[in-house]
Amino acid sequence: MHEDLEAISAARVLLPKKALVRMVALARTLFRVSRLQGYRQHLLPCLPETARFDPGNDAVMMGYDFHLAGDSPQLIEVNTNAGGGLLAHLARYPEQRPATVQLPLRLQKRLLASFASEMAAYSGGTRAKPQRMVILDEKPREQFLYPEMLAFQALFSRWDVPCVIADPAELEAGSDGVFHQGHPVDFIYNRHCDFYLEGSELDGIRQAYLASRVCLSPNPFTYGLLADKRRLALWTEDARMETLGVSFADRQRIQAGIPESRMMDGVDVGKLWDERKDWVFKPVDRYGSRGVLAGRKISRSRFDQLPPDQTLVQRLVEPSLTVVGTENLKTDFRLYAYRDRVFGVAARLYQGQVTNLRTPGGGFAPVDLIAI
Repeated sequence: MHEDLEAISAARVLLPKKALVRMVALARTLFRVSRLQGYRQHLLPCLPETARFDPGNDAVMMGYDFHLAGDSPQLIEVNTNAGGGLLAHLARYPEQRPATVQLPLRLQKRLLASFASEMAAYSGGTRAKPQRMVILDEKPREQFLYPEMLAFQALFSRWDVPCVIADPAELEAGSDGVFHQGHPVDFIYNRHCDFYLEGSELDGIRQAYLASRVCLSPNPFTYGLLADKRRLALWTEDARMETLGVSFADRQRIQAGIPESRMMDGVDVGKLWDERKDWVFKPVDRYGSRGVLAGRKISRSRFDQLPPDQTLVQRLVEPSLTVVGTENLKTDFRLYAYRDRVFGVAARLYQGQVTNLRTPGGGFAPVDLIAI
């Protein structure tokens, strides 16, 4: 994949302008909710230690994933380390390749401004940009989106900020800071999917993060507020959201834009089994669509094995379809944002699970807005 970027589709996907407006409004609403004191006070006692610590900064590249029901977008998931932005760009400009790709100057400036904002927020305004960066992931050179990491590394180089792409094992880290080959690192662009830094290989980075010795973006605090799948269950509990200080207008927007979501241990299991075809089952400790089960396909034995306190059940919203050749490919939409500022939107075409972006004719695709 690294050479030929097969996860880019030649198709173009239509999206009603009013749907995009609603997507943007919902993303901004959720960001606003995450700032509410009542919302934070309610959540923090339930979160692991790393997510209760507020480092001062946010998540440098977030993704809000939607299915489209008519012209009504429905939020399926939130990601704090959303990937694929480069593939979305290359889908629109297919003549470019990772070795030569130059993001539009305006987009480069916006991306770098978000990293600068993160550094300023983390440092209390004392630093305008990092001195040395690491793009962190597990075995990054084996990752599907490694070409994207190379593009970011090149972008930081043009910013005159040294940057390496590294596995946690390649770093020396602890409460005194993070180092790569003896050089101090003050910013980690975190692409690792251990969102709460719970694995032993991240012990040193966790210590440095909690000691405020490195700016980690995205970080466990933002993940706990916005991207943990359990938040979907809270957001769709309207009465509880009202008690947390969420305005009526924001609650209306949330109820209209997020399918009914509940933790499995809070519903009647017998009724849930009878109505299983109307639901999707999502493990809260997995990322992307890994482990997601469609209710219409689940067996009774598999259903009984689901841990109720670790399973989110979400009302089924079928993805829209895009015709590619002779195939109808499932389609979802990813909105890229930093805080409440939106960078753009891309479509993803696939069969089966959305993480399988190797479907012939599928992958990331450009979006064309239409008036209807």
